Amino acid sequence: MMIRKMTAADLESVLKLDAGAFQPKWSHDMFSSELNDNPFAYLYVWVEEAEICGFIDFWITFETAQLANIAVAKHCQGQGIGLALMKEMIRVCNEQMCDNITLEVHVDNQRAISLYEHYGFIKASLRKGYYEDGCDAHLMIMPLGGNYV
Repeated sequence: MMIRKMTAADLESVLKLDAGAFQPKWSHDMFSSELNDNPFAYLYVWVEEAEICGFIDFWITFETAQLANIAVAKHCQGQGIGLALMKEMIRVCNEQMCDNITLEVHVDNQRAISLYEHYGFIKASLRKGYYEDGCDAHLMIMPLGGNYV
């Protein structure tokens, strides 16, 4: 088991994993663009016995990071993979001197909210109608040391 940078060879596995986790799911073109065209994107996968069990996609622009996407395969949940991926994101963001990390999470996704709160994210505001189905999202923020360390 290990975390490594995502490659183009990982796209099909990540697409399958994402399809089981989110609605609406991301398309092949969206992931490919993140991987190949977005200079601000950082993508990592958790690999266990040659299987991709989880991934994380976040952006760093100037002093702010934004969690774009994180998912763990259903049969791999509860094993600390989400925690490990979050820890890797936080490590990279600290290394890049980010001041904070932001994310949006569905108001009903208590499992994810608990994960984020475990790492010190706080609910900053509510984004009404954030998702395509009209559901709301919490905007959550985690302060880091950034340039003040």
